[in-house]
Amino acid sequence: MQLSNMYQEVILDHYKTPRGKGLQSPFGGEAHHVNPTCGDEITVRVLLSDDGKFIKKISYDSTGCSISQASASIMFEQVDGKSLDDFNKSSDEFLAMMQSKGNFEPNEDLLGDGISMIGVAQYPARIKCALLSWMAAKDAIIRANGDK
Repeated sequence: MQLSNMYQEVILDHYKTPRGKGLQSPFGGEAHHVNPTCGDEITVRVLLSDDGKFIKKISYDSTGCSISQASASIMFEQVDGKSLDDFNKSSDEFLAMMQSKGNFEPNEDLLGDGISMIGVAQYPARIKCALLSWMAAKDAIIRANGDK
């Protein structure tokens, strides 16, 4: 099986069986992002630890294409329960991969199933679809941290 076929299967699995989908309460920060180009939408909620250094819970609800839906599921799986430092490393790695035009050696420890999105980086019109959940999560974390 070719690597690109395996990656397509991973994306389809996350699309058909999304992890973490469904908004949870309580939460400390929420962000709603829309991709006006294609109509993808996501709302992300984040509950941080009392010291603001760990993601106790992240949840989302979204509609849109298979890329945006799979990316949200992958993001949830990769960052739920992790430190903000780990989130930032994973998020930065995902962004760098999306900006690479497909010429990137992704760190599987940081991205998990997110490495399956490497092919998306070759299609500029789809990059925003893949980034939507990650950017919404960043904004929700900022809002959750408030004055901390």
